Amino acid sequence: MRMLEDRNTVLIAAAVLVATGMIAGGYLLGDGLSRAQAAGRAVTVKGLAERDVTADLATWTIAYSATGFDLPTVRSEVDASNKALSEYFRSLGFRSEELKPVGAGVNQFINNGATTITITQRMQLRTTDIARAQRAVAGQFELVRRGVTMQEGSNMVYSFTKLNALKPQMVAEATRDARKAAEQFAQDSGTGVGGIKSASQGYFSIDPRDGDQAQGGYGASDTPYKKVRVVTTVEFYLD
Repeated sequence: MRMLEDRNTVLIAAAVLVATGMIAGGYLLGDGLSRAQAAGRAVTVKGLAERDVTADLATWTIAYSATGFDLPTVRSEVDASNKALSEYFRSLGFRSEELKPVGAGVNQFINNGATTITITQRMQLRTTDIARAQRAVAGQFELVRRGVTMQEGSNMVYSFTKLNALKPQMVAEATRDARKAAEQFAQDSGTGVGGIKSASQGYFSIDPRDGDQAQGGYGASDTPYKKVRVVTTVEFYLD
């Protein structure tokens, strides 16, 4: 009888230990799942950074041509256009090294035994004096008056070459903007924003500030006033 009572006592104690272990294990498992779910909660948002800049390089490639029936005459007309271009840009204060030839071509066409010769010349103005370049474009009809027959596509292009200096600041601004969006989402959902889980940077774009863009064509011109833009995609943990 005594042995039976001792056996029952042992069984009851074992059952209590098992139950206690199951309760503790269930609590730890539940707490672990809660932590895992909390750690896995995140929100993905986009951040934008924009900066207005002014171009620091102007490039004007001018194509012009002359046509005739004998090579010496046509070449003489091209030489006259070369001289007219040089004088025009010199009168505006450009240095001679800022204007250089960048290509030439000769085409011959025979029709009914008559040979027509066309010589095309390309000259390029390359300068960092943006204001002076704008004045040159504004007065370009003077070149036509001087006999320079400019071809379609002879347009000025303005470039911003200092993008690398802006990149770190703009990426930081875009990331801050993304965090603001995440904080608004977290506020609406009753949570907080933690650290960054992942992030990806979009490409930097440089576009005309006012939406104007040269489309080619005779006398078309770009604008020196640009807008730099970058969008980042950031995934934040939610607390």
